Amino acid sequence: MKRFIIGTAGHIDHGKTTLVRAMTGIETDRLKEEKKRGISIELGFAPFTLPSGQKAAIVDMPGHERFIRHMLAGAFGIDIVLLTVAADEGVMPQTREHMDIIELLGVKKGIVVITKKDMVDEEWLMLVEDDIQQYLEGTILKDAPVVAVSAVTREGIDKLIKIIEKMAEEVEERPAFGYARLPIDRVFTIAGFGTVVTGTLWSGQIQVGDNLELMPVQRPVKVRSLQVHNEKVDTAYAGQRVAINLQGIEVADVHRGFLLATPGYLTPSYRVDTKLHLLQSTNRSLKNWNRIRFHLGTDEALGRVVLLDRDELLPGEETFAQIVMEKLIVGYKGDPFVIRYYSPVTTIGGGTIIDANAPKQKRYKEEVLDQLAMKEEGSLYDVILNELQAHPEEVYTIPMLAKKSGASEEQVRDELHQLVEDEKVYEIKQHEYMSTYGLGIIEEKIRTTLLKHHQLYPLRPGYPKEDMRSRYFSSITGKMFNLIIKQLEGNGSLVSKNNVLILPDHKPNPGPEEQKQINSIMTIMNKNPFAPPGIEEVRNQVKLEESAFMEIISYLINCNEIVKVNQETYFTGAAIKQGKEILEQYFSKEKELSLATARDLLNTSRKYALPLVEYYDRIRFTRRVGDMRVKM
Repeated sequence: MKRFIIGTAGHIDHGKTTLVRAMTGIETDRLKEEKKRGISIELGFAPFTLPSGQKAAIVDMPGHERFIRHMLAGAFGIDIVLLTVAADEGVMPQTREHMDIIELLGVKKGIVVITKKDMVDEEWLMLVEDDIQQYLEGTILKDAPVVAVSAVTREGIDKLIKIIEKMAEEVEERPAFGYARLPIDRVFTIAGFGTVVTGTLWSGQIQVGDNLELMPVQRPVKVRSLQVHNEKVDTAYAGQRVAINLQGIEVADVHRGFLLATPGYLTPSYRVDTKLHLLQSTNRSLKNWNRIRFHLGTDEALGRVVLLDRDELLPGEETFAQIVMEKLIVGYKGDPFVIRYYSPVTTIGGGTIIDANAPKQKRYKEEVLDQLAMKEEGSLYDVILNELQAHPEEVYTIPMLAKKSGASEEQVRDELHQLVEDEKVYEIKQHEYMSTYGLGIIEEKIRTTLLKHHQLYPLRPGYPKEDMRSRYFSSITGKMFNLIIKQLEGNGSLVSKNNVLILPDHKPNPGPEEQKQINSIMTIMNKNPFAPPGIEEVRNQVKLEESAFMEIISYLINCNEIVKVNQETYFTGAAIKQGKEILEQYFSKEKELSLATARDLLNTSRKYALPLVEYYDRIRFTRRVGDMRVKM
């Protein structure tokens, strides 16, 4: 059976609560003040079973203008609206405001219910019907069925229920797969159970024992038990009214407007990018930086409107706008919202969220407007590609792109597969993606840096890889940077060797002056190969600045012309080779070598013999056994 939510809407005292009671037998006014004053103040809820056995839930929304924000909290998430108009009064101010809200939220199915039929004669009823039809002509309910009822005599109630049952067959169910999201509209405590919250499950499913995240405070909570239609269940699905007994949190720490979600799925934000529509019926324009009341789900926030392409939005117009909140809100791409003027408090417009975690946007920028248009209207293929290209140095996962695009992970996965095939996106790692454009930007930045580096330091082998990442790509993790470098190596763009990045055609190449200095250094080092002078002594002899000297020494070490055997001692590569040959000849006749024998064989002192044989130990030419060395 289908899961759907019915909501009542209409002016105060037009019989919404009485209608719900006539249909379900349940009194939704539960507060003492509601019973005393005879009006709905808070949201009311009633489970509703149709004759076919189909179950639904009814959200009874207050009609008084002072409680529109409560009405808004209930209006989000309904599938069928019962627009109630009292036969003795006709269309009234809150009829119009409620209808505006229903349209802004995109509720596509509804029934016009003329209540209090028993209070008027047939001729008056026809006049009221004509008035309603004329009013609805320009709305989404222009073709909606109209039924007149009396909750007192029950005339028309059965007909209304039949219409609801038929319309229920056409309702498009909310997705019960993917991430869970439930805006909280009631919070209370039950003795022996603790904190209980209720709301309409917008997407996904929730099971007993699930760990959820309370937003926007980002606090972990656990589901102790669930109820749907006042019955205990193990699983609640999208499109159902759900009561959740939460474990791990006090009732004082939860408020209407908070939201329960799959952990890590949503991110609170102060800024949202939107397509904003100002109602034709409003008598006020909206100017840049006007203060407004922003309604999303069960939450309300004060905010400022940033009009991105104009200074003033006139009634009936729409535009791209960023709304800057005064508190954190939690939205998702595609969510409908409503805005009300700050003072006087009236509903003036609404729209759809394009980016729920938007950066600060600059006004009158074509590239900003183009990006928003793409995010709003582009195909999923284009939206994903645009997102990757807009953040070229970021690596995205499938859940991240699903969150940004408002699509399911399965849909995103299919589009990414095609984008990879079209060579517009690279799968850097399994299920982690970067645009070809972004990889090209990284490649160009690295190659340009390497070219300058090679020109400035011609004797160096290349640029240390981690230095490159931390200086130019700090937002990319070391592990991911290595994968990107591997991809660029595969493209032939660069070479990575010994944690150093090099252009493929680069070879350290000393110029004439450097070669002259190299020759001088090697002459000094070769004069007494097994008793070489200290490195500082060599520098003094060639009369070079320390930085220039060490640049040459590093080059010679990289070329194996010089070998650093310990912190103080350097030998030429030729000396290292010659020493091995001498010892090799010795070991052809003897099994063990003492330090004293090595010293005599190399015609040097203990000062040089010891670091040299220790170096041979390190390169596994010899091995120390007690005070002796043996050949490996």
